[in-house]
Amino acid sequence: MDRDAYHNCSSLVKMPRQSYEQFWSSHFVDYIDKELSYSKFFKKYLLPNHPCMFSRRFTEDWKCRKQWVTEEGRPNFQKLLQEFEETPVPVANCNAKEYNANPKQVMPFKEFIHYWKEYIQNGHSSPKGCLYLKDWHMSRDFPDHNVYTTPIFFSSDWLNEYWDTLEVDDYRFVYMGPKGSWTPFHADVFRSYSWSANICGRKKWLLYPPGQEDFLRDTHGNLPYDVTSAELQDRGLFPQLEEACQPLEIIQEAGEIIFVPSGWHHQVYNLEDTISINHNWLNGCNIDIMWQFLQNELSSVQKEIEEWRNTMDSWHQHCQVIMKACSGIDYSEFASFLKIVAENRMAFLNACSSGDSSDYSRHLSETLTTLGPYHSAFDLQRVAHIIECLLCNEDFKLLDHSMLTFQPETMLQQIRDTIQSTRGQHLFYQE
Repeated sequence: MDRDAYHNCSSLVKMPRQSYEQFWSSHFVDYIDKELSYSKFFKKYLLPNHPCMFSRRFTEDWKCRKQWVTEEGRPNFQKLLQEFEETPVPVANCNAKEYNANPKQVMPFKEFIHYWKEYIQNGHSSPKGCLYLKDWHMSRDFPDHNVYTTPIFFSSDWLNEYWDTLEVDDYRFVYMGPKGSWTPFHADVFRSYSWSANICGRKKWLLYPPGQEDFLRDTHGNLPYDVTSAELQDRGLFPQLEEACQPLEIIQEAGEIIFVPSGWHHQVYNLEDTISINHNWLNGCNIDIMWQFLQNELSSVQKEIEEWRNTMDSWHQHCQVIMKACSGIDYSEFASFLKIVAENRMAFLNACSSGDSSDYSRHLSETLTTLGPYHSAFDLQRVAHIIECLLCNEDFKLLDHSMLTFQPETMLQQIRDTIQSTRGQHLFYQE
């Protein structure tokens, strides 16, 4: 991040979300085929929460684009089997519906490839249905493979930074599916960003800007499983459909990377036999969206069990437990998430300011170094803002703070002291 980008956003409390009207009036997104600085991407796409597409030139050096793909541009089953033959992988059945998703099973990779070959030979059909390998943590299972490199535009990734620190999970996935496989209508976990790169094959994306999903809800408040279904024409069941904009339809070719911003609900189709790499990620630009999402999730839980508020011991704690079971995180873990992000950046800035090479080697990650001290300062300001929000939140106040991994007030002061100290030491430099 350069000096101008930092100064333009450092005084902001709420991230600016520009109008999304341009997308459904023009039905296009920017196509990036030339060199683009991180600061320009930050200002033009991250801050305003706008989608874009990167050309194949940004993936042409990835090993997987050479090793996993035949000369004809199709999945290289032989090479994939050599690498992953016995690996257990999650596989969804696109022809079955379980709530608003597809049921999954775990099978050996070789079994899925055998199915896929037969599916192609049978004219892309099978009595087993249309199976789709999805949400496979390939990078976690094979950390030394290094078959792709996260582009710098998506490298400020608090979500995977947190899970990497805990060494228990991540939000980096590989998807492999035959022509006709698809993903039902949804928004990404925690209302995170996502980026998705086609290693081979083509996808069709249907995207709705934030807020449009509310017009697609049925009379029970549920989102549709399939936004193209004829049942949406039932005005008795979907009374607000006519108020919704038409989706932004994007065709993604082999090698291209799509950036899907926070809260953009989407539905995705594989138009050919396709392999893709996908990351969910969060950072200072959309952490406020995550925080609002968590508040909404807790509010929904509280409404569901409101009748037991006065009769259930530790009702508020039960709400947190249910919330974590439903969404994957509660307020306590969210606070721990913020703590790790803040500590990493304070260590980075302190090491920069001390000039101690031993301190530097212990604390600085390659990503923080690449993004520079301006970015770490911006991140700390965003964490500080969210901690201030937590301290004012009535539900957070009701938590047992002795069970937290840190004291929010103390962390907030440490962040302020770090930012103040680095500002006074001429630490920041121009990229």
